[in-house]
Amino acid sequence: MLMLKEFVKYYKPHLKLFIIDLVCAFVVSICNLVYPYLAQKILNNINLSNELMLIVYIGIALLGIYILKALFNFIIQYWGHKVGVLIQADMRKKLFNKLEKLPFSYFDNNKTGTIMSRIINDLMEISELAHHGPEDLFLSFITLVGAFILIFTTVNYKLALLVFAVIPFIIIFAVYRRRRMKNASKKMREEVGKINASVESSISGIRVTKAYANDEYEAYKFDKSLVDFKRARMGAYKQMGYFFSGMNFFTDFLYLIALIVGAYFYAKSIDGFDHADYTAYILYITMLINPIRTLTNIFEQIQNGMTGFERYQEILNEKEEDQNENGLIFNGLKNKIKFKNVSFSYQNKDQEREVLSNISFEINKGETTALVGPSGGGKTTICHLLPRFYIQDSGEILFDGVESSKFTLRSLRKNIGLVSQDVFLFSGTIRENILYGNFEANEEEMIEASKKANIHEFVMSLEKGYDTDIGERGVKLSGGQKQRISIARAFLKNPDILILDEATSALDTITEVMIQEAIARLSQGRTVLVVAHRLSTIKNADNILVISPNGIEEQGNHEELLKKDGHYSHLYKAHFELF
Repeated sequence: MLMLKEFVKYYKPHLKLFIIDLVCAFVVSICNLVYPYLAQKILNNINLSNELMLIVYIGIALLGIYILKALFNFIIQYWGHKVGVLIQADMRKKLFNKLEKLPFSYFDNNKTGTIMSRIINDLMEISELAHHGPEDLFLSFITLVGAFILIFTTVNYKLALLVFAVIPFIIIFAVYRRRRMKNASKKMREEVGKINASVESSISGIRVTKAYANDEYEAYKFDKSLVDFKRARMGAYKQMGYFFSGMNFFTDFLYLIALIVGAYFYAKSIDGFDHADYTAYILYITMLINPIRTLTNIFEQIQNGMTGFERYQEILNEKEEDQNENGLIFNGLKNKIKFKNVSFSYQNKDQEREVLSNISFEINKGETTALVGPSGGGKTTICHLLPRFYIQDSGEILFDGVESSKFTLRSLRKNIGLVSQDVFLFSGTIRENILYGNFEANEEEMIEASKKANIHEFVMSLEKGYDTDIGERGVKLSGGQKQRISIARAFLKNPDILILDEATSALDTITEVMIQEAIARLSQGRTVLVVAHRLSTIKNADNILVISPNGIEEQGNHEELLKKDGHYSHLYKAHFELF
C-alpha cells in the first residue's frame, strides 16, 4: 500500500488528462452495458408488429452509441498513452537526477548495465502500467458492477447471486498466485540487469577482446549469464502459466454455470424467466467475463510494472551525497590543507578493505605535494577524499582549519580540479569536452586554454577543428590527445587546488614533454597534489610523501629524502636503473 501510495503521486501533475481518460473509460463501459439491455427489449417486442419502429429506433440508438464509443476509445488510446509517457519522463528525470547525487560507492557496487536496465526497461514497464493499469481496472470494475446490477434488476436476482458467489473464488486464486508471480518477476528483472551489464562490459572492452582473441571467452561469459536469465524467465512464465490457466478455467466455469442454470430457469419458467431474459443473461455474463479476462491479461503488466517501480524506488531510497547546501562557501585555500588521523576503507556488499589508517600530513597553499610509493598504498584514495568523492571513516580533512564537510559540496568541488591518467571524454565534439570545464567561457578563452594545453595546433589540423566528433569516450583520439583535452578543460575550470593523478604515465616521450609543459603552466600559482610513478616528474615538488600500505613512510623534499637513503632513495635509484 505504501508503494501504491508513492506510485499515485506521479499522476498529480497530469491529473486533468488522467481524469479525462477515466471519464472516457467510464462512458465506454456504460456503452458496453447497453447492448444486452436493448437486446432484451427487442426480443420482448419482436413479435409485435406495432413495435417494429421501436426496433429501428433501437438500431439507430446503438449506432450512435458505437460512434460515441469509437470517439472515446480514440481519446483513451491517445491521451491515456500520453499520460503514461509524461509519467515515464517525470520518473526518468527524477531517477537520473538521483543518480547524479549518489556517492561513488554506489557506482562501485552496481554495474552500469544494471543501472541502465532500471532507467530504460523498468521505466518502460512502469509507463505501460501508468496508462493501462488504472484505466483497465476502472473500466473492468464499472463493467463488473454494472453487469451485476443489471442482472439483479432486469433479469433475475437469484442468478445474479449465483454469479456473485463464484467471483470470490476467482479473487482468492488471483491473490494467491500474485505472490508467486511477484517473486518470479523480480528475479527475472535482476537477471535482465545482469545480462545488460554483461553486454555493456563486453562492448566497452571490445578492443581488448579482439586484441587478445578472446571472443570465445566473452561468448562463454555471456552464455553463462544467459543460462541464469533463461532459468529466471522460465520460472516467471511457469507462474504465469498457473495463473492464466487457472483464471481461464474459472471464467469458463462461469460460462458453464450461466448456460446450464439459465437453461434450467428458462425450461421451468422460474420467476417468469423467458427467452429474452435468457439471452440477456448470457450477454451479461459475457460482459462480466470480459473484464475478468481483461484483468487476467493485464495482470502480467501490473506485476512487471510494480516490480519495476519497486526497483525504481530502491534507487530513490539510496542515501545521497551530503550536499550541505546551507554550509560555508569555499572560496579558495588561504593557508593549508590538513589530513588529521584519517582512516578509510572501501566497502561493498561482501567485504571491507582498509586502505588508509590514521594518515596525517599537511599541504601548504601554493606548494606542490607529491605522493609516491607502491600501488595499493592509498595515493589515489587520498586524491578522492580531498573533493569528498568518498567520506573518511574517521579523522578530519581540514581546509584552513575548517572540516571539509562544513563547506557546501558544490563550492568545494568548484575549486578543485582533477587531471588523471584514466581520462574520460564525453561523446560529442572537442569543443563540448573542453567547455565542460566552464560552459560560460567564450571562444577566445577556449582557444587560449587549448594553447596552454598544447592541443590547439592539433585541433586546427582537423577538417572540422573544434567541432570534430571524437567518438564514444574519445575513441578517435590518441591517449596523449585525450590527456591534453582534459588539461584544456582544467584550464577553463581554473581551480584553486589541482590534483594530478598519474597524469603523465603510459605516454611516449615527446607527448609526455608536451603534457609536462602544459601541466607546469596549469600548476602555476595553484596548490597541487600530484601522484606519480615516474619520480623524475616530481623532483621539484616542495614536499614528497612516500605512501605504503603501512602509512606514510617518509616525507620531505627530493634532496632531503635522498640523503635519508630510505624508501624514496631506493625507489629513485630503482627508477633510473629501469629507465
